[in-house]
Amino acid sequence: MTNKMTSRVEGNVLILERKFQAPRELVFQAFSEAEHLKQWWGPRGWALTVCNIDFRPGGVWHYCMKCEDREQGDFYGMESWGKGVYHEIVTNEKIVYTDYFSDAEGNENPEMPATEVTLSFVEHEGGTKLINRAEYASAEGLKAVLDMGMEQGISETWDRLDEHLAAK
Repeated sequence: MTNKMTSRVEGNVLILERKFQAPRELVFQAFSEAEHLKQWWGPRGWALTVCNIDFRPGGVWHYCMKCEDREQGDFYGMESWGKGVYHEIVTNEKIVYTDYFSDAEGNENPEMPATEVTLSFVEHEGGTKLINRAEYASAEGLKAVLDMGMEQGISETWDRLDEHLAAK
């Protein structure tokens, strides 16, 4: 049985939740280790071609997703760079970071809204409930990323995570 993502908006905050039939430690590792992230991060048809991660408070995760699916038309060949700066890490429980749109050198894009992300990993009925709390500087910033299809992208990404966890 596949668990679907639920979402709700509270002002300038987007809260996404999904249950995974995998131990909390494994779900946490999937978010904290490059070997895992390379297998599932990004929407369908996109590959994580760059994944440099320094997983510690103050550390940076710099990555690039590239569309490798010719069926996605104009998106084919497109690169999307991102950068996360970690603030707080509680092993197997919580990851807090700021997520930025960036360029290949890791320079943050001031035209795009940054996201304050809190990932919580909660033991739930023999599996793990993942809670992603994404806070934006404004409701307009949140609307901008929702209009870009971010919610569908995360849903597809978490479907890929579910498949990755099931294969472990």
